[in-house]
Amino acid sequence: MKRQKRDRLERAHNKGYNAGLHGRSSEDCPYQATDAKTYWLGGWREARSDKLSGLYK
Repeated sequence: MKRQKRDRLERAHNKGYNAGLHGRSSEDCPYQATDAKTYWLGGWREARSDKLSGLYK
């Protein structure tokens, strides 16, 4: 059960990261559950930071 939960949260993080790279707004988060939303926003913030630092064009 723990692996399934980790996979779900990891997937939320990855989707948030991709959304951040493509310039989507943080308001576009599709998750309602607090833990998944937190992971999605964390990925989004990480991608925006990477993009601003010049890691991606």
